[in-house]
Parts: sequence; C-alpha cells; structure tokens
Amino acid sequence: MTPRLQGGRQVGRGQGTMILYQLQCSAGHSFEGWFRSGAAYDQQAAAGEVCCPVCGDRGISKAPMAPSITKGRGRDTAATPAGVPEVAPEAAPGTGGTPAAASAPMAELMQQLRALRRHVEANADYVGDRFAEEARRIHYGEVESRAIYGEASPQQAEELREEGVAVSRIPWVPGHDA
Repeated sequence: MTPRLQGGRQVGRGQGTMILYQLQCSAGHSFEGWFRSGAAYDQQAAAGEVCCPVCGDRGISKAPMAPSITKGRGRDTAATPAGVPEVAPEAAPGTGGTPAAASAPMAELMQQLRALRRHVEANADYVGDRFAEEARRIHYGEVESRAIYGEASPQQAEELREEGVAVSRIPWVPGHDA
C-alpha cells in the first residue's frame, strides 16, 4: 500500500522510495528537496542540514504543494504542482537517472558554480572558521586588504553586514562531478 503524504509526492516503490518536497527559505527562494521519508526531512531540517541553494539560508519550510493521491492498488496519480515535472522512479537522486529536460539547465548551473568555486579558490585566501575575525581585521585596516573566503554562521554574517563589512554567501558545490 502506498503511504499518504501531506505536502510531498512519493516517487518510486519499496526501498527506493523518495519523497519530493517543494521547499522555501526565509528569503522566499523556492527549491525542491528529496528525502527518504518525512521523518528524514524533519530530522535534517531541525539539525540545520537543509539549506537554500541560492542564498545558503537554513530557515527552511515546506512550501504548499498538491498532495499525492493514490488510486487503485499502488498506482500514484499525483496532482503535480505547477512547474514540478513528473519524475520516473529511476530518475530519483542516487539512482543514476535524470530527466532529460532538467539535466541540461542543472548541468549548466553546476558548471557555473564550479567555475565560481575555482575562481574564488584561485583568487582568495582560505581562512576557515576565522572568516568573521579576519574580515573585521581587513575592514578596520589592521591587516592588508585582500580577498578571503571561509565559514561564518548566518548570525556572524549579519553582524558583519551591520558593521559595514561587505560579505556574501555563495553556494559551495563540490569542485568535481561526484
């Protein structure tokens, strides 16, 4: 029997079943997320492991979606939300398939994000979790001005902005195809 989903769409059957959620960050960016179960989403979101691919925000919530409706024995006839393509089970993440219509734009986006990463790595100094401290030192003229990158919490980034320090969050993708 297919489980009833509230706000998500089940894709696949049995162990390979994934749930597709339409998600939204606190800045209003919408994106899709695939999860093994509703509980897996809840656990990852509570741990701050789900973030917006556009701005890096971790204030994520499920966006309204049409629920999956099951008719007959095991046949999904989901009311698909506008803009969300039908996805075959073999196209679920981790199964090796990607819908052809979605793969070209996603490949181009990933290529651009990898190029951005290479540019940052080649032209800036990595300062790790000392980013906020080092950005302040540069801003206040304590050390020579240079481009840096590293890790900062959303709170640290906001504090830097309030001090007039120019900082940006960028999506950090793997430098190669995984």
